[in-house]
Amino acid sequence: MEYTIKSLSQIAGISTRTLRYYDEIGLLKPARVNSSGYRIYGKKEVELLQQILIYRELEVSLEDIKQIISSPSFDIKGALEEHRANLLAKRNRIDMIIQNVDKTLEETKGRVRMSDKDRFEGLKQKMVEENEQKYGEELRQKYGEDTIDQSNKKLLKMTEAEFTEAERLGEEVLERLKEAMKTGNPQSAAAQRTAELHKRWLTFYWNSYSKEAHANLARMYVDDERFTAYYDKVEQGAAVFLRDAILHYTSL
Repeated sequence: MEYTIKSLSQIAGISTRTLRYYDEIGLLKPARVNSSGYRIYGKKEVELLQQILIYRELEVSLEDIKQIISSPSFDIKGALEEHRANLLAKRNRIDMIIQNVDKTLEETKGRVRMSDKDRFEGLKQKMVEENEQKYGEELRQKYGEDTIDQSNKKLLKMTEAEFTEAERLGEEVLERLKEAMKTGNPQSAAAQRTAELHKRWLTFYWNSYSKEAHANLARMYVDDERFTAYYDKVEQGAAVFLRDAILHYTSL
């Protein structure tokens, strides 16, 4: 079956403007343009649009989607299986957060009492969701889906003591960073102790540590303005100082 751009937009639930934009950037070309100048889409284009919309739901950038679906090795069946696994994981995270919110609402109404354990589990879920929303796309592109999924799982499995220690170390990194910046030298002993402390903090969230991954993350602190803003709240230039300290610490 073939569709005009208007009919395809209606069944897909997106605007004709979006389809035109996808055409302009080479993401989704129509099968043909008829004699009246209308874009016509066939079965192949409908299937590709489905993939594009699923990737967008998973917060993959249009540029990356284009590279994925235009690859000679792209396999729709394999992509669908991967989508399903990712969507199930996302649904599980959301379901757990909803359950925690529901419990909290019930407690505010005096119907139930939440245990400290319940509050703690909700806090971990909230952190995972916020990290996904703020940095998920960039981190998954840089480190891969499996690495980030494993990191999220590790966070969710933390004991309350481990979580508290990780939070404390995160705060100590900022305090040490502020002191180390007074030396003006990212290779100083104080700066290197900060880099070491930063490594200890990371190991609470990473399944395995590597100098290369540590160095890449440090570079992201400067390349991504959101990370830069987090560290520069300590002092202007803190993100750059920390990056240089970590690059020296990892010798990369």
